[in-house]
Amino acid sequence: MPEPIDFYFDFSSPYSYVAAHRIEALAQRHIRAVSWRPILLGPAMQISGNRPLVDQAMKGEYATRDVPRLCRLYGIPFAWPTPFPVATLAAMRGFTWLNEQNPDQAIAFAKAVFHAYFADGRAIADAAVTTAVAGETGIDPDAFAAAITDPTIKARTKDAVDASIKRGVFGVPFVFVDEEPFWGVDRLPLVDEWLARGGW
Repeated sequence: MPEPIDFYFDFSSPYSYVAAHRIEALAQRHIRAVSWRPILLGPAMQISGNRPLVDQAMKGEYATRDVPRLCRLYGIPFAWPTPFPVATLAAMRGFTWLNEQNPDQAIAFAKAVFHAYFADGRAIADAAVTTAVAGETGIDPDAFAAAITDPTIKARTKDAVDASIKRGVFGVPFVFVDEEPFWGVDRLPLVDEWLARGGW
């Protein structure tokens, strides 16, 4: 059985939001699973010297046109949220907890969080809002609220961020196909071609 495609994302990344709508269909075309791996981009940015899009002159202005354009192309609902970006620690912890029990439910939760932020403009930095989103996807909100404050889950999310940095994940979305790295939603067609050819 081929190895899963590793898909690294940050819940506050609009390009990750687009990729989250595209990655599963891409993987299915090549009979691959997807391993969804949320991270917090801030620590990687500190190491790489990168900055959030909104803090980059010209590039940030370009992104304000580019993301909605991509979403229109793919039929993905989108509206720039305010504030942007936001901390997504609660969502990452919740995903980590869910993924240990039910990966399919964790993916459904991830998609719901993305939609809540980038389509509905909900304040996903607020743990209460993230817990409400979990409840709306059929997850016990009390268990979820307890999990995101659990020291063990906190430690696992930190370990996941550290592991992503060690692996060289400096931005999102970031994909590994059999240890071959691809950065950016605009690289998904290249990932598709790589899988079709078996590399080159």
